[in-house]
Amino acid sequence: MLTAFARAFKTPDLRKKLLFTLGIVVIYRLGAHIPIPGVDYSNVQTCMDVANSSTGLFGLVNMFSGGALLQITVFALGIMPYITASIILQLLTVVIPRLEALKKEGQAGTAKITQYTRYLTVALAILQGTGLVATARTGALFQGCPVASQIVPDQSIFITITMVITMTAGTCVMMWLGELITDRGIGNGMSILMFISIAATFPSALWAIKQGGSLADGWIEFGTVILVGLVMVGLVVFVEQAQRRIPVQYAKRMIGRRSYGGTSTYIPLKVNQAGVIPVIFASSLLYIPALVAQFAGGDSSWKLWIDDHLTKGNHPIYIVTYFLLIVFFAFFYVAISFNPEEVADNMKKYGGFIPGIRAGRPTAEYLSYVLNRITWPGSLYLGLIALVPTMALVGFGANQNFPFGGTSILIIVGVGLETVKQIESQLQQRNYEGFLR
Repeated sequence: MLTAFARAFKTPDLRKKLLFTLGIVVIYRLGAHIPIPGVDYSNVQTCMDVANSSTGLFGLVNMFSGGALLQITVFALGIMPYITASIILQLLTVVIPRLEALKKEGQAGTAKITQYTRYLTVALAILQGTGLVATARTGALFQGCPVASQIVPDQSIFITITMVITMTAGTCVMMWLGELITDRGIGNGMSILMFISIAATFPSALWAIKQGGSLADGWIEFGTVILVGLVMVGLVVFVEQAQRRIPVQYAKRMIGRRSYGGTSTYIPLKVNQAGVIPVIFASSLLYIPALVAQFAGGDSSWKLWIDDHLTKGNHPIYIVTYFLLIVFFAFFYVAISFNPEEVADNMKKYGGFIPGIRAGRPTAEYLSYVLNRITWPGSLYLGLIALVPTMALVGFGANQNFPFGGTSILIIVGVGLETVKQIESQLQQRNYEGFLR
């Protein structure tokens, strides 16, 4: 693999793309450490040392921002507003006919949907930035820290608006950096920024597990987590590459004196067709009751029940609810992202058919049947992978977003595989042997 990387750097055009991407990554990580105006950075560092905030309500968002959220930096919101906007637009495409028509228009329609995604990202960034500033002002961002309420010393309207505008501008800059990587770099700009954000938290989280261990000065726990992480990476790579290939035969057609068609191909249906989105949906939905309980005053019975059952990641009710939500959202997302009737109609239009299955409605029913069968193991696999952090919470005292957690490992492996495939595709014409031999 190192030889393959060396060959990639020996190619002039690809070397420029790789170096350009690395430069953008350096700029992104610098922005993740620049505090915004109006924040007392010394108090933030004090709270970071005192309070174990990674196990709190904002742990998932902090992971996606590369640790910038809890430090309240320029890139504090991370890439989450863009991810949320993309998911919302993708869901609305099924509901709103205008968006569905744009999706079918090709490149022009995709550019229009991308423009809508940017507008929605800015709106979500303003909303999330306002919520983050309000949380920091009340001291709820770092529970248990004595100086949490002094993070924002000046709570005037002008300072508050300046903080929100700065974080929103940071999100816009991140969108621009991601698009630069897509256009002038190696591609997948937003995915690479997400990859870097998650990977940036690995060293500190792993070292925290070593320092908190008791066996052989923590090295036993450290090595066990590394070993479990490597096993998980292998499992995720195996399942992410697994697919059910449905054969498709196209009949020959005579147009004038030429014969068209008569070829054989297949429809690849991945076992994990939904990707990491069900895990993100389930995590976000479980944060809603915890968020409501956190800002609710008093000690009512329902607030105490939520704090005891839906906030702690090692509680059985939390585990069961999390697992069931992942399974539900896996089926839900697959149902809206893959339309068997549309695929069957397109196949029938171009003279394609599945051997042994009649074209039209029987083909759609067969595709739906196969998709439901392979979604079951895919959804159970997602649920089990996502529960690994919970088991680590009990076994090693790690937090709910420890390095080899379900969400992080799925994104790391998925983006890594996709990036490697893109680099390979750019070097195939040079008789390149490839990373994955």
